[in-house]
Amino acid sequence: VVAHCRSNAMVLAKEKKTVGIGAGQTSRIEALRIAVSRSSGECKGSVLASDAFLPFADNADLAAKNGISGIIQPGGSIRDNEVIESCKKNGISMIFTGKRVFLH
Repeated sequence: VVAHCRSNAMVLAKEKKTVGIGAGQTSRIEALRIAVSRSSGECKGSVLASDAFLPFADNADLAAKNGISGIIQPGGSIRDNEVIESCKKNGISMIFTGKRVFLH
C-alpha cells in the first residue's frame, strides 16, 4: 500500500487490513502522526510501513508510544543505528528491505 502513496508516506496495517495512512507530508514524523490519528485507535499491535528510510529515532519512539509492534522500511539512513536502538529498547521488530518506494 505504501508504494502507492505520495511521499513522505507511512502506512499502518493490522490483521491483513490498512488501519492508517499518512501521505504527502514534508516529514516522515508528520506522516506517522497522521497515520496514527486516522487509525481510530487500532495502532496497538499494528505494523508500520515507510516508503523511505527513517531518518531519526523519533519515528520509532512515536511508534512505541502508540503500541506499534513492527516496522518495515528500506534502511539506509546515517542514523540507522539510533533507530535500531530505539526499536530494541521498545521491543519493536524491524525489517530493512533495502528498497525505497519514494513517490513525488
